[in-house]
Amino acid sequence: MIGLLAVGLVAGLVAGISPCILPVLPVVLVAGTTGRGERARRRRPVAVVAGVVVSFSALILGGSALLSALHLPQDLLRDLGLAVLGLFGIGLLVPALGSVLERPFARLRVPDLLGRRAGFVLGLGLGAVFVPCAGPVLAAVTVVGATHDVSVTAVLLTLAFAVGAGVPLLAVALAGEALVHRARALQRRATALRRVGGAVLVTMTFLIGLDVTEGLQRAVPGYTTALQHGVEGTAFATRQLQALTGRRAGTLSACGTDPSAGLEDCGPAPALRGITAWLHTPGGRPLRLAALEGRVVLLDFWTYSCINCQRALPHLEAWAHRYGGDGLVVVGIHTPEFAFEHVVANVASASRELGVDYPVAVDDAYDTWNAYGNEYWPAEYLVDAKGEVRHVHFAEGEYAGTETLIRRLLVEARPGLVLPGTTGLPDRTPKRPTNPETYLGYARLQYLVGATPVPDTSASYRFPSSLPPGGYGLSGAWTIGAESAVAGDGARLELGFQADDVYLVLGGTGTVTVDVDGQRTRTVAVGGIPRLYTLLDSASLQSGTMTLGFTSGVVAYDFTFG
Repeated sequence: MIGLLAVGLVAGLVAGISPCILPVLPVVLVAGTTGRGERARRRRPVAVVAGVVVSFSALILGGSALLSALHLPQDLLRDLGLAVLGLFGIGLLVPALGSVLERPFARLRVPDLLGRRAGFVLGLGLGAVFVPCAGPVLAAVTVVGATHDVSVTAVLLTLAFAVGAGVPLLAVALAGEALVHRARALQRRATALRRVGGAVLVTMTFLIGLDVTEGLQRAVPGYTTALQHGVEGTAFATRQLQALTGRRAGTLSACGTDPSAGLEDCGPAPALRGITAWLHTPGGRPLRLAALEGRVVLLDFWTYSCINCQRALPHLEAWAHRYGGDGLVVVGIHTPEFAFEHVVANVASASRELGVDYPVAVDDAYDTWNAYGNEYWPAEYLVDAKGEVRHVHFAEGEYAGTETLIRRLLVEARPGLVLPGTTGLPDRTPKRPTNPETYLGYARLQYLVGATPVPDTSASYRFPSSLPPGGYGLSGAWTIGAESAVAGDGARLELGFQADDVYLVLGGTGTVTVDVDGQRTRTVAVGGIPRLYTLLDSASLQSGTMTLGFTSGVVAYDFTFG
């Protein structure tokens, strides 16, 4: 068991430095800067992180069961956590309201709202909205919690993971406290400092509650993915986690997870069982794998708050659309990680926002997850026309190899079938730091520099005086719509980039000239249906300024980078 706990601790440390924790960092940073008195301020970071560890562990192992037993909504605890963050923020912003909020603490002989014990309560609220990147360890403890099979080992492993994730958070909180301690001018302005902290808490409450922070998490490369796999994907960790969840390696474990290995014989695909609801099927009717024989099926295990899953979705959506008429059926198996993901309405809403329109099975009870002995989000199981699993892939990436195997199975099922070209979407699985995906429509606009877009109206723009890495500027006439920007007279775009490859989805008819650091590198002819065009393909990482010149009428949608 000691070895397993060590794996859990290190896995938590990796999760604690992953992109998934970005939304809680501002809250943790101000946690140690708002106490009254030096002693309270020094202890407050430890109390807040201790609250996160306790709350997160308890909710993972028993939150869903408790809510079900009390017949309460599954996202209630998350909402309560947001309420705690918001109330603390308001108490810091408005001292008079803070005094009112302190009264229950006073009656319970608990120090004031800004003290150590109240910091622990703040941590409890933060733990309810803390969503670290999922891996096998977190998946295993989530399974035992959801199936009410909690053992002493499961409790200790969960605590080890939570403590590991809490260490980087504590470092951030202590850094905030140390900054204030050293800056005597800030200490003399304690009231103003507390109000700044309150503003941060209230702002982050709204951003997390409205899921605005998910866009930031998707945009930041998953720089810890390889490290996470190296810690949690070892043979030792796999055996220990299988023993914890009571599963033994079955026939599907005979499949490798490398697309270069080709198609394998992994055994019959287990039936989709215990599904709570179906989305995007006629009348919400269920799909049965037995009824899909003769077609190739790709099963994708995912959960909507998983950033790794979200980055894989564009490929799944592209395959569903490209090969649906040739016999491919993509089915998403949504197996929740946290209590609020059990709410079918939440899953439906997130699916719409993420552009998922293929069938989704809501696997709330983990019945299908367990039938496949699954351990990852995301995980793909490729099933041939005879109902046999022929390939398994865990985590994001390797999309080109998976698409090749899909095409082979489609031709195998229908000899002589002529397939369309490959989807050609770039594999954005992070290997080196690159620009984030950059949308040019105002609905998801993030990186435009030096201008405010005029929605749905032709307007004249000018390049900014300076362009930061990852930003872009416009000049000439542009009409910026919700999803795209249409070039007018003299339309140009300047992009600060770092990538091996730069892609841009274009539509309309015309040309785009490409200059890199002032040197013309290519001219792209645009025509036909909107699709992905390559602007730069390099054998090594480059950084610089790319300037694009557009003929009038060309439509630009979004940049992606490889």
